[in-house]
Amino acid sequence: MAPKRPVSVDLIGRTVSELVGRASFGMPSGVVELYAAMREREKSETARHALGVLVENADIAAADRLPLCQDCGVAIVFCDIGQDVSLEGDHLHDAVDAGVRDAYQRLYLRKSVVGDPLVRKNTGTNTPCFLHTEIVPGDRIGITVYLKGGGSENMSFLKMFRPTATTEDIIDHIEACVIEAGPNPCPPLFLGVGIGGTADVALVNAKRAVLRGIGSRHANPSYADLERRILERLNATGVGPLGFGGASTAAAVYIKEAPTHIATLPVALNLNCHSLRYAEAVL
Repeated sequence: MAPKRPVSVDLIGRTVSELVGRASFGMPSGVVELYAAMREREKSETARHALGVLVENADIAAADRLPLCQDCGVAIVFCDIGQDVSLEGDHLHDAVDAGVRDAYQRLYLRKSVVGDPLVRKNTGTNTPCFLHTEIVPGDRIGITVYLKGGGSENMSFLKMFRPTATTEDIIDHIEACVIEAGPNPCPPLFLGVGIGGTADVALVNAKRAVLRGIGSRHANPSYADLERRILERLNATGVGPLGFGGASTAAAVYIKEAPTHIATLPVALNLNCHSLRYAEAVL
């Protein structure tokens, strides 16, 4: 058996710190260009103005290293750990928390995590983060830091459909949820849809879905078509950018599916605001 490749958890923590900064001040490649293209297609003058402001906001944030949003979000960290890696050092979660804590203090980012959901006392460090690990083949570690604001997170939805539900039932439900959410998640939305698994798996997959990449299409043509249909339906709702009306309610729809029980069909929605904040690295 070949020796495992050692990776220091301290290096993981330092990488997380760097990724928090990247995600806070700049969106993934293609987002600004997508908004500019949406603005050209938009017929509503108010919606065109709103989309222009979003592009200007992104440009200022990148140029001046200012947060894209005053809500600097909670840190959701995905670590895909190769099974041929040997983690060296202290506990992984402690190292990742140290990276998050360092970034939020060093970069003067707003800290929004309370240590107890009922007592509501701010931890003052934006930790603990929310860490999701997965063991994958290979000897590399993929790290994604995803920053999620409270306004859009409050507009998360989970529905346990009967397995006899049709795709049209699912589209109707998603449309109703987005209309109900209105301006609260700060559209245009990047919508992640988790279908299948169990309730918790669907919710995590809905978050992972929006990390798939700007301009990407689902590898399965039937799901790619479903994404297209959902996007068209949402942009016909009239909610529009920031809820001001128009045909730009959603920027993209991403589905991540999973096997499920014969008696269940969970569908989870992750409504991400116009500031799509995530950054990735491979160690």
